[in-house]
Amino acid sequence: MTTRNPEAAARSPRLTQSLQLLRALCHLVVVVAVCVWGFATWTQPWPGLATGFGFTALSVLVWALFLSPRPVLHTDRFGRGLIELLFIGSGVGAMLGIGVPWPVAALFGLVAAALGYAVPERLR
Repeated sequence: MTTRNPEAAARSPRLTQSLQLLRALCHLVVVVAVCVWGFATWTQPWPGLATGFGFTALSVLVWALFLSPRPVLHTDRFGRGLIELLFIGSGVGAMLGIGVPWPVAALFGLVAAALGYAVPERLR
């Protein structure tokens, strides 16, 4: 049996599934943080609703197009890595915008970026 990535073959299926689950949870936290930031930032109702729904839809669209397990638009690994870093960065920025302490937001960003790197590309 030949694989393109020998490190991915050496991992157990349970570890790989755990990493995928943690990566999915990090992406869910990013979408929720952007949603909460969009609704909570504005004091007036109309800009808050437009921002909340708009940025939530945009973040879900970016995830579905590029970062989902079956992406609609396939890019090379560098493009996918850049999009994932921008996606995580938007979540960290939203966390900082809603008042999460910066060490917590920075730690989340580091963990999410490390998980994006650690999950084998063939399983995304």
